Amino acid sequence: MRATVSFALTAAAACFAHALAEDAVGPRVELERRPDRVVVTVDGAAFTEYRFAQEGLRRPVVFPIHGPHGLTFTRSWPVGPRQPGEPEDHPHHESFWFAHGQVNGLDFWTGKGGARIEQVSLDHVGDGRIEASCRWLAPDGSVVCTDRRVLVFLAEGDDRLIDHTITITASHGPVLFGDTKEGTMALRVRPELTLKQAKGPAVTGHYVNSAGDRDEAVWGRPAAWVDLSGVVDGRPVGIACFDHPANLRHPTCWHARDYGLYTANPFGLHDFTGAPAAAGRFELAAGKSLTLRHRWLFHAGDAAAARIADRYATWAAAARD
Repeated sequence: MRATVSFALTAAAACFAHALAEDAVGPRVELERRPDRVVVTVDGAAFTEYRFAQEGLRRPVVFPIHGPHGLTFTRSWPVGPRQPGEPEDHPHHESFWFAHGQVNGLDFWTGKGGARIEQVSLDHVGDGRIEASCRWLAPDGSVVCTDRRVLVFLAEGDDRLIDHTITITASHGPVLFGDTKEGTMALRVRPELTLKQAKGPAVTGHYVNSAGDRDEAVWGRPAAWVDLSGVVDGRPVGIACFDHPANLRHPTCWHARDYGLYTANPFGLHDFTGAPAAAGRFELAAGKSLTLRHRWLFHAGDAAAARIADRYATWAAAARD
């Protein structure tokens, strides 16, 4: 009898331990490599796609981005079909991307004149991580610089996260990043999350940053993080971006517009702060590199409900270890 009870308890304990282990694993992030993109899912549900060879794009982009409740967080057009109520302004706002408006005098932000960023190789796909190598091309096809980018896709409950690390190398001579607000680590949100739209769905967006600035006051201000939240399909949701403590000029300034452009930009000091012209320029000597790291968090609730300040503090502390 004792042996039977002991066996039953042991079996029950084993089942309980197995259940705990499964819970500890958490949501499963999977990556599928295709000829022109990498598709990212969480427990079989759509998360996002890293698109590196879509015709008409100026650079590799991340699109679409699904977060809590299965909602999409970025504007669809111009990467995908225009959705009802979406404005067709700024065709260079391609969902989620990295670029800058003055690099050796070339405009990689809008792509005017033919400047573009081209993926050279997709070096790793797996373990929730993408590693890729790209080159920044002048209109004549000459290489201005190169980059190595790592994107890590994570899930915390219903929240979704993208850790974006880019290392730009002056591989073909010196590289000068000009002082302009047009850049750099960027995202364009869907209309409901904006503060202002001329037409379309009702806008509900509100910015807040780590310094306590709100809404339009966030623009151009230095901050360790910025959160933009609102209501989509009756659900309160938000997007936070964290600036890594080791980044150039941390805490960075933010090109956070009321119409839904949302970027971290360490170079635009003249536009943002009124500093002397060219105060924000940054030169990489030949052979040198610059690394910039950001975490994007697509969450339920507003900044307070999602504990953005606490989550940034935890992330930043780990980043310093």
